Amino acid sequence: MNFLAPWEPQLRSLLRIVAGFAFSLHGYQKFFGWLGGFGPTGTPELGSMMGVAGVLETFGGALIILGLFTRPTAFVLSGQMAVAYFMVHLPISIFPLLNMGEITVLYCFTFLWLVAAGPGPWSVDALRLKK
Repeated sequence: MNFLAPWEPQLRSLLRIVAGFAFSLHGYQKFFGWLGGFGPTGTPELGSMMGVAGVLETFGGALIILGLFTRPTAFVLSGQMAVAYFMVHLPISIFPLLNMGEITVLYCFTFLWLVAAGPGPWSVDALRLKK
């Protein structure tokens, strides 16, 4: 008996909004140096891997929050998180708990799920499809 099943579309929208906001905070650190960002070293060069990650996290996170172009954006962000996991975390250990990659794995698969499931009803995409 799943009393929340009728609310799945709205809960999917809520998960998308919260995940997009939390994800965008990582971009604010890199792109703007906010929230304990890069400190005295400044923000990374835009063309560097960290700079590109900051742009994707900042603007991709905003698109996810809004639910605008959700599926293609989530696809790109899922790929970014897969690359980050394999490049940064996996060389440390295969286990996410030991390599500090838990959040990377969760973002990767949350975004992959949004590619398949869509943004939910509380999204700009849903408004665009109604017209």
